[in-house]
Amino acid sequence: QVQLVESGGGLVQAGDSLRLACAASGRAYALAWFRQTPGKEREFVADITWSDGRSYGADSLKGRFTISSDNAKNTVYLQMNSLRPEDTAIYYCAARVRSWTTPGFAAAYPYWGQGTQLTVSS
Repeated sequence: QVQLVESGGGLVQAGDSLRLACAASGRAYALAWFRQTPGKEREFVADITWSDGRSYGADSLKGRFTISSDNAKNTVYLQMNSLRPEDTAIYYCAARVRSWTTPGFAAAYPYWGQGTQLTVSS
């Protein structure tokens, strides 16, 4: 069983930076961030493996969003720079527990946090 608690969302202006955090309890192979807006499917943002820090990210967000981990704190972060109004979404943390699962596909993540809202104003 893995429990995930996100924090760090809020209201920012376009061009600002913000960092989200996901505190995990329980054993997971990797953690990831997804985001979702009303009426749309959940979108993959980034994934990072606990053991070696190997990360995967959505091509459309590379250069602005960076995922990192602090194993000592069992916490994964999402650093978001140059935020745009279209980044407005609920951001979810998710956990992969099997090494053979493919990062980026929501079905590979059996555990999810409650989500944190990010709103970027223009």
